[in-house]
Amino acid sequence: MIGRIRGILLEKAPGHVLVECSGLGYEIDIPYTTFFHLPDAGQEVTLHTHFAVREDAQSLFGFASRLDRDLFRLLIKVNGVGPKLAVGILSGLDAQQFIRCVEVKDVNALVKLPGVGKKTAERLLIEMADRIGQLEGQFVPTIPDTPAASGGPGNQPPTGPDPRDEAEAALIALGYKPQEAAKAISKVAEPEMTSEMLIRLALKNMIPAG
Repeated sequence: MIGRIRGILLEKAPGHVLVECSGLGYEIDIPYTTFFHLPDAGQEVTLHTHFAVREDAQSLFGFASRLDRDLFRLLIKVNGVGPKLAVGILSGLDAQQFIRCVEVKDVNALVKLPGVGKKTAERLLIEMADRIGQLEGQFVPTIPDTPAASGGPGNQPPTGPDPRDEAEAALIALGYKPQEAAKAISKVAEPEMTSEMLIRLALKNMIPAG
């Protein structure tokens, strides 16, 4: 089991990263809530990981906090929830927000997540109510925004691909319909915003914390 990786962040994009550790490059799938906290490429990064092995694939999933990783492991034990859906859930809600939804039985917040219907949301609330107690006692860190994601004065105007196109593509990859993605981005878009900023704000508006 690979439980944690610390190395140099070689590449990052919404949904996945490439991290070099001891001469090896690890391709790691990540939720968007983790993507927002990544440092710039070339800097050191630490990710709490889960290694999943299936007959047809081996996948490594990474998370900014141990709490997010441990919640991911509980989510994939829920009937009908696989790693892809669990990553989607943690892309829209971080661990603290999800736990809050379970505590107040907020079905509406869960059904707004792509791939989560009403029956799945109700199943999550029922099964996770008994399981989130396993997370009690863990320290929940407040991770400061990186300059790239905070929208601070140090940001430079984006170059290369259109950030709006990248943000829309990221939301579509997460499971939102193209029309929903385009509408969400257009509502928050302002000049000189990066794709990371657009995704963060769009998800915040689409999925209230409860």
